Amino acid sequence: ASQAIAVIRELGLNTDKVNVNGGSISIGHPLGCSGVRISATLLHEMKRRNSHYGIASMCVGVGQGAAIVYERV
Repeated sequence: ASQAIAVIRELGLNTDKVNVNGGSISIGHPLGCSGVRISATLLHEMKRRNSHYGIASMCVGVGQGAAIVYERV
């Protein structure tokens, strides 16, 4: 949480839009399927907020990473 808070403060981001449900420490980090957990959480939050777009980042392991953008149609 401290890393997310530091970045949010440094960049002046809106806390109503960034990391609104917390990260893997608060929600959970299921081994082998954290990407699905992150995506499902994002999609539910997009529906709850009636958002058109959502973006999530995911670790892949061994220093790799990925990001995904969802669009509600």
